[in-house]
Amino acid sequence: MDYIRLSKEISYALRHAPWKYELELDAEGFVPVEQLLSAINESGKYDRAMIADDIRHIIEISDKQRFEISDDKIRALYGHTIPMRIQKVAAMPPPVLYHGTTHKALPLILAKGLLPMSRQYVHLSADTETAEIVGKRRAPHPVILKINTAAAMQEGAVFYIGNEKVWLCDSVAPQFIEVKDEIWHLL
Repeated sequence: MDYIRLSKEISYALRHAPWKYELELDAEGFVPVEQLLSAINESGKYDRAMIADDIRHIIEISDKQRFEISDDKIRALYGHTIPMRIQKVAAMPPPVLYHGTTHKALPLILAKGLLPMSRQYVHLSADTETAEIVGKRRAPHPVILKINTAAAMQEGAVFYIGNEKVWLCDSVAPQFIEVKDEIWHLL
């Protein structure tokens, strides 16, 4: 079984195109596991029918904790680009979070802040290592930003849990963003 391929298909179905799978997400992004399995199995893309244990296995082996199963329903925890806004419950973040970005994007971020762009929320990392991994998806030498969440919350920013390493926010104003690595301008 190609669990990486299956994980990518589940991500696509739950984050980006549920209508292509005839899935109707609830307000929190959940869909019945059996409905998702039925849609995936109808495609005939896999050498056997997927079962709930396949999805549980993907969740168990994943180092990124992308999905959550609760009461026989599944959802993607973050990364949605669908038009419907997924409701999240506000949570208390650590006093500092991080964001990996490109040198090219930095001037705009420092001027306008962090915005969700094509996603529903700004994605922040709980540690610099995760921020660097995320940043390296777009640049070999990313800039790591330090977000003062405590100060941002005092000014009304709301944070949500994505998973143990990912935090979400509607936006982050520039005054709460600091370049962690001061040599960024030398590159």
